[in-house]
Amino acid sequence: MASKLIQTASHEAENPIEVSLREAFEFLQPQLRPPFPLKIPTPPEYLNLNRAILYGIFCEPHLAKVHIKHLHGKITDGYSFFTNTLTKVVNDLYPKLVDSAKIQLIWVTTEMVCVSAIGIDGLLVALLRQTVSGDFSEGNLWLCSELVSLFWAKWDCLLEEEPLVLTSALYTFLRLLSDHCRLSSNTKLEVLKQKEIDFCVRMLRQQFHLCLKIGRDLVRILQDLAHAPEFQAIWKDLLLNPGEFKTNEFHDISQLYLSRTSNRYLLLRITPEMEIQLRFLLTHVKFGSQKRYQAWFARKFLCLPERETLVIDIVRFICCSHHPPNEIIQSAIIPRWAVIGWLLKSCRKNYVEGNAKLSLFYDWLFFDERLDSIMNIEPAILLMVHSIPKYIDMTHTLLEFLFLLMDNYDVERKDIIKHGVLSAFCMLVRKGVVQSFDILINCDALSPYLKQRLGGLFICMNASVSKELQPAQAVHSLNLPKASSVETQNTITGKLRISTCMSNEGLVALPKKIIKKRKKKRSPNVASVPISNEPDTASRLLHTISRS
Repeated sequence: MASKLIQTASHEAENPIEVSLREAFEFLQPQLRPPFPLKIPTPPEYLNLNRAILYGIFCEPHLAKVHIKHLHGKITDGYSFFTNTLTKVVNDLYPKLVDSAKIQLIWVTTEMVCVSAIGIDGLLVALLRQTVSGDFSEGNLWLCSELVSLFWAKWDCLLEEEPLVLTSALYTFLRLLSDHCRLSSNTKLEVLKQKEIDFCVRMLRQQFHLCLKIGRDLVRILQDLAHAPEFQAIWKDLLLNPGEFKTNEFHDISQLYLSRTSNRYLLLRITPEMEIQLRFLLTHVKFGSQKRYQAWFARKFLCLPERETLVIDIVRFICCSHHPPNEIIQSAIIPRWAVIGWLLKSCRKNYVEGNAKLSLFYDWLFFDERLDSIMNIEPAILLMVHSIPKYIDMTHTLLEFLFLLMDNYDVERKDIIKHGVLSAFCMLVRKGVVQSFDILINCDALSPYLKQRLGGLFICMNASVSKELQPAQAVHSLNLPKASSVETQNTITGKLRISTCMSNEGLVALPKKIIKKRKKKRSPNVASVPISNEPDTASRLLHTISRS
């Protein structure tokens, strides 16, 4: 029997969630028409009635208002079970839902917002996670449009009942906007972009005290929009006029730098299906046997050129949201750094590669061992170390990028960034992630320039052994540099370019994209991990994390 709720192939097994909803509907269908029974249902009957009503809303749109009135009359748990069931449907079935069911899903979600249902925040977050970065398909753009319209229409209700879910929406739509702004030939997309811009600007201007809860990744995703006229004024105020946000606790952008972003925001840009596959790869697949799994993942999620921007979100997810236990770290399972190496090698666009590296190093720039996890910075150092000597270009590129960030990411707050990077290096050695950095300094293939920069860093590190580094000043007077202060960097290995975001007053905001020009053309195919294939070596370097 063909399902009215989801699209399934003939060889696929029935989905247990869909089966439970359908069977409840078929069993209780006579009771779902007026006049409704007055009998008070038992707890099991109540749960089954919730399932039946939900299936009726999905599959009988013409009777949806009748079903929702029936639900309102029977509810005894604040809609908790109903909303949680909806959330399961979104997480497990959304990609397979028929179009009419997706329309009904948005409608019933709006109804749940109106009644302040228990668990509505989880349902909205689940829907936000189904919007995919770099996906310009009609279905994905429709979902983006419906959700931003819902958040706009129910602004007051959500602000009163679930204010934090508005910050999740802000993070999601800012990230989506960075992709949507790169495509300007689609009329429907232009309408969607304006909706997203209006919502994000409203949040940043009216509820900045809530926006602060996002932390440093708010700056990271905002910088890709600094070229948009609607965000130039926001950038100017972030850097020059923090008082314009009318938030007493906000005095300088460095406060955002020093605030760690919660995993719940980073998970927003990874669909549940992606998360399951990535966690499987990083939990069950042995190093050396990963190629086919990577190929499957790439075919499913990175198959189109526009989807490449997903790499940025995946790298951030792996660094900050997937922290394997010591049992996995000490085993032969493929380590996180190897997967990130594969993802970086798969990048074909310069701006994607630059932003993916920024995702990899972002916590290094503001690292504070009292707040940040060593697991967030571990993949970058291990990728650099394990790429020697066979893939020295990876080590070279990453070190160049890190030093370019230190010099140019925020010139006025260089001391904060230098302190963060030094703290990261010190922690990595102290906790035994790497025994020392001799492998980098003594590498003959490394350029003299990079060796010199590393040497300068390690002198500071050695000094910190006897004297603790002074904490960076949290608040700085703002005296922005001229555009000429962020210059093209020429090194022995080639030319590095840093693209700056300019406002119409000629002020330099944060660097938008940090890009290293390639010396040779890469294959358009997604490559496998070009890293050493010895899990025992990885284990020896990683096992000491258990002492942290």
